Amino acid sequence: MTLSDIAAGLEVTAEQRDRGVAAVDDTDGDLRERLVPFADDLPCDPTSAATVVESFTAGASVGDAGRDAGVAPVTAAKTLHLLGLDGVSPLGPTARDVVGDWLTADLSRSDAKALTGASETEFALAAFVETHDPLDGAVEAVEGALSPAGDATVRKRDELGETMSDVGDLL
Repeated sequence: MTLSDIAAGLEVTAEQRDRGVAAVDDTDGDLRERLVPFADDLPCDPTSAATVVESFTAGASVGDAGRDAGVAPVTAAKTLHLLGLDGVSPLGPTARDVVGDWLTADLSRSDAKALTGASETEFALAAFVETHDPLDGAVEAVEGALSPAGDATVRKRDELGETMSDVGDLL
């Protein structure tokens, strides 16, 4: 099979899909500064929240990230969840469904707790995670602060240009 056989049937359209604004924020500013607007909604101050995020994304456990920031591990977990970082729920998917059943009053708390096998702290944290969404705009603030330096849009354009050039050479 040749490349022309593979390309047979491909069509070029006159319009592109509108994918909205790119979700890349490569502006200057450290993470603490970016978290200041969310200070009232976070369980700790922006400086501690920034330390928690930086430690966690560097590979520290939630508890160690909290200790690095001088906050309790549960506070660190809540902060990470509100800032959109994954992996902070102490329960697996099935146990989270059980917590959801308790939250919708389909199970008593004692039955839900028994079914999950969670400690009081784990159950309370899981309930927090299930009842609180990440803060609007906080995810983008964290991603922008933790992205590598340089203009991500320009890098992506250049990579795409190289790929298209390689494809053109093959045709």
